[in-house]
Amino acid sequence: MGSYNSVAIHPRKEILVSCSEDHHWKMVGIPKGNVILTGCGHTDWLSGCCFHPSGTKLATSSGDTTVKLWDLVKGDCILTLGGHSHAVWSCSWHSCGDFVASSSLDTTGKVWDVNSERCRYTLRGHTDSVNSIEFFPFSNTLLTSSADKSLSIWDARMGCCAQSLYGHMHSINDATFTARGHMIASCDTCGVTKIWDFRKLLPMVSIDIGPSPGNEVAFDSSGRVLAQASGNGVIHLLDLKSGQIRKLMGHESEAHSVVFSHDGESLFSGGSDGTVRTWS
Repeated sequence: MGSYNSVAIHPRKEILVSCSEDHHWKMVGIPKGNVILTGCGHTDWLSGCCFHPSGTKLATSSGDTTVKLWDLVKGDCILTLGGHSHAVWSCSWHSCGDFVASSSLDTTGKVWDVNSERCRYTLRGHTDSVNSIEFFPFSNTLLTSSADKSLSIWDARMGCCAQSLYGHMHSINDATFTARGHMIASCDTCGVTKIWDFRKLLPMVSIDIGPSPGNEVAFDSSGRVLAQASGNGVIHLLDLKSGQIRKLMGHESEAHSVVFSHDGESLFSGGSDGTVRTWS
């Protein structure tokens, strides 16, 4: 099995999807890990995956420059979105289910209209690879993080940048927000994680858990705990109230991806050691 680059959790069921270096994605039941469905169709490594809000479809992003949409009843690819000129790092589904956003090494993000099967907007403004993209819950606001050391907030209805956030000294690998959308977390290639107040668009706290890179960050549903997947294989758990950091050790090499279960009781992580791990 190849490296697991991304893990995502089903919006309602106890199901996890993992994306791999070997061009496949796999859907498994949790906690048993029984394989429910496998998807193949990309011609290069998979970088990201995101469930449709109904849980009936999946979007995947790949080094083959495309985003693919999959029917999770049959496991078939139903649409390929091509338009990026380089590898696509990340994809995110809008809460209405009609739009998918993607970010790419080609320095752009794109907003795709699933119904017309066309690119609605190309988001231009970053000067280096756009490493992550995510819709805020129930809104038309997008968040991107980039190798140009900035975060940007976009209006997806207009395709324009509303605000950029500066403060990282290194390439930013990932950015995400709490379920309520009041805080943003971002992590960079030197292991610095920052928490931002989304309403004021100001940095609240900066935590150096380097020198290993922070590859991905994820909040639990309460927004009080932040998980960070690190390049040295450690998963860091930050208690934002107490400021305490717990280390979860187990991956034998780089940890790429982290996601909490809906109840916040479990954490799932994918790594380049070819494993997806469950922590409770």
